[in-house]
Amino acid sequence: MKPFRLTRRALGSAVCMTLLAGTVLFTSPTPVHAAAQGKDTLVFVNYRDLRDLNPHLYAGEMFAQEMVFEGLVTLGNDGKYHGAVAESWDISPDGRVYTFKIRPNLKFTDGHVLDAYAVKANFDALIDNKTRHSWLEMMRLLEGVEAPDANTFVIKMKEAYYPMLTELAVTRPFAFVSPNVMKDGKTKNGLTAFIGSGPYVLKEHVVDEYSVFEANPDYWGKKPAIKRIVVKVIPDNQTRILALEKGEIDLIWGKNMIDADALNKYRDSKKFSIAVSSPTSTRQIVLNTTNDILKDKKIRTAIQHATNKSVISQGVFHGFEPGADTLYSTSIPYCDIDLKPYKYDMKEAAKLIEEAGYKRDGKRAPAVKDGKPLALGLLYNSNSVSEKTIAEYLQSEFGKLGMQISIRGEEEQSYRDNMKNGLFDMIFNICWGMPYDPQSSMAAMRQRVYGDYAAQLSLPDKAQIDAAITEIMSSTDPVRRQELFTFALTHLHEDAIYIPLTYETNKALFTKRLKGVGFNQTQYEVPFTRMYFEGK
Repeated sequence: MKPFRLTRRALGSAVCMTLLAGTVLFTSPTPVHAAAQGKDTLVFVNYRDLRDLNPHLYAGEMFAQEMVFEGLVTLGNDGKYHGAVAESWDISPDGRVYTFKIRPNLKFTDGHVLDAYAVKANFDALIDNKTRHSWLEMMRLLEGVEAPDANTFVIKMKEAYYPMLTELAVTRPFAFVSPNVMKDGKTKNGLTAFIGSGPYVLKEHVVDEYSVFEANPDYWGKKPAIKRIVVKVIPDNQTRILALEKGEIDLIWGKNMIDADALNKYRDSKKFSIAVSSPTSTRQIVLNTTNDILKDKKIRTAIQHATNKSVISQGVFHGFEPGADTLYSTSIPYCDIDLKPYKYDMKEAAKLIEEAGYKRDGKRAPAVKDGKPLALGLLYNSNSVSEKTIAEYLQSEFGKLGMQISIRGEEEQSYRDNMKNGLFDMIFNICWGMPYDPQSSMAAMRQRVYGDYAAQLSLPDKAQIDAAITEIMSSTDPVRRQELFTFALTHLHEDAIYIPLTYETNKALFTKRLKGVGFNQTQYEVPFTRMYFEGK
């Protein structure tokens, strides 16, 4: 394989941007656009079919689920919780009992009354499939639910759980479906139709071609200005761009829907606008400490120093994803702590490898210790072009230090299975992002959910880290929670098992007629209800 090189053109076209400050919008005068024939219809695009929109499972497209279904509460861009199906709630002094008052006169779009009894029916369906939701700490701690009357719904927990409202605020799996579409009162085996109470109703769906959503006339909240949304399926990035140029679609939205080269092309466009969010999650490489080579902290630290995040940010992402110094961005709650970044320093990396006992015989030959080469594998998701590009670059760079890196791409399910089971040396991963982070992804570090558990197994301080995370989940004291987060994140940083590469950002490219484009706390929620068209 030829060594990976960033071209002068790629590097030269990358313009440094400050993204941590918030959303970046580029705007200019508004031209007439052909996709939307009026102000009421928006033509959107996705790379694949909607699939199964059952919010109690995990296969469907989240942006569509957010359109159709609602839960008890939402998390606003102000960082506060707001009522949705519940208009208010109370929490017991010990943090174990949550009492929700259900908004009056709510109905699902099939006419079924949405009251506390319907909410309980949904929770009963989730509890019936509890093992499927075991990745959520809330489900492990759930003691039971009650509906003492039509207006009151109660959740009882075995112990206090601080992220409770955050997890209730995300669509999967705590959004509500009409009991009419459940199968024998359950949802684990599918739904007969996708009926919710959200701002939009799914009216038409042609598999792998398009879907049509219409505004829910009985929605309790603010009625959206855009009454009809057509979602086209266009798998190929370049074809999506061409469709936008031809006026066949109005909006491309999502962190994996637009590559950095394409977005960079439209920075100064008079016809289209772009939007970039503040960091949503962290693109990273996880190092498995159960590997005989990676058990050595000096080797892990050497890899940290040998990773040029600036080159990856600028050369691969044109600066749209800033280089990452820590596992979580400092913009994430509880994560603005004083951690010293691993400076890019190839001399320091070489020194550490030598101190670890590895010697080289020639520039191209791998370093050797006790007759064994310094050889490691790097696994990536074959569906990700950027991961393959980064893998090839790192293979070349690490090779300069005598590290023999074999890279391998696998299709998504196989890649995830290997991650979960710890069958990797090094593997690409991302944090969960807002609003889950940091608590939810850190809670999952204590069990075989993703690769974190296996990666941390050989750490001498793993028991301490796990204990801090466990206390985080129950503590309601913000000062104590900050102390615990600082302890756990500092240890993980100093253990050098995560190589943060870039902070992922959400991106949008759209016709200038379309206004109100932006981002919500939940990174997969497209804010259609705020959008509107300007002009004819």
